[in-house]
Amino acid sequence: MTELAYIGGYTPDTGGSGAGITLVDLDGLVRLGETEASGPSFLAAHPHLPILYAVGEGEQGTVSVFGRADDGALTLLARRPSEGSFPCQLAVDPSGTLLAVANYGDGTVSVHGIDGSGLLTDLWTFPHREGSHAHQAVFGPDGVLYVTDLGTDEVRRHLVDGEVTAHPGGPVRLASGMGPRHMARSGDRWYVAGELDGTVRVYDEAWRELRAVPAGAGGGENAPSHLEVSGGYVYVGNRGPDTISVFSAALDPIAEVGCGGVWPRHFAVAGDRMYVANQRSDGVAVLAVQDGIPRFDGEVFAVGTPSFVLPHA
Repeated sequence: MTELAYIGGYTPDTGGSGAGITLVDLDGLVRLGETEASGPSFLAAHPHLPILYAVGEGEQGTVSVFGRADDGALTLLARRPSEGSFPCQLAVDPSGTLLAVANYGDGTVSVHGIDGSGLLTDLWTFPHREGSHAHQAVFGPDGVLYVTDLGTDEVRRHLVDGEVTAHPGGPVRLASGMGPRHMARSGDRWYVAGELDGTVRVYDEAWRELRAVPAGAGGGENAPSHLEVSGGYVYVGNRGPDTISVFSAALDPIAEVGCGGVWPRHFAVAGDRMYVANQRSDGVAVLAVQDGIPRFDGEVFAVGTPSFVLPHA
């Protein structure tokens, strides 16, 4: 089966028809097409339906719903407001019935119902709070919606059960000045990248901090971006050093390698390869992964200002 990927970003590459979503055949890094969209900086696939969701990152944020054909081509089905400014991340719950959107600009969070065809229905919103900058929303295995708030050093929690309400335990307070940006769950642990203090931290199920380490070993300014757990390894993108760090599950440093470009905004591990969206060098770098360690051998897919890579068979 052909391995496909959707690449989201901010601006078109040279010669492109407009800012949008690029469809790529990963086997040969062949561009298969482009779908016009405004600021699709983050994408999410429905877990059961041939549907793709994309934020429209702008002052008046939007969420778009695309149908996906057998060959990967996208057709716009619907678009609606994200109910906030500069939405930067979205996530579908495992049942495929809810879509959560983090609006970074004003710190709001919106949750949209999803019907049997993948279209958006009901809507719940959480209003702006002073200093709030919601950066990621993700559904936990306990059914709770977790939101990293980079502006308040919290992980906000919401209950989702027929309606969306604030968690009775309130938000989880993290280290002051951390600036939590991205988190991932593995087993009974949460891993969180701190954009402002350049750390990676691991927490248990009760959100007790178990360990904190620098995201990069080189020193200097570092704004960690994406964090992913794959194959028992914890990977972190480092903007500034322009590297990918590799840690064990206990956050023991294993390696730190070049990302193949400048400003690694996002990456995805698919099989024995890692695809890194290097926002400021206009390309997605291909890194071969061996024994958990990625390595850049010079292969880059040129695309303007990429910010997200979604492999999708």
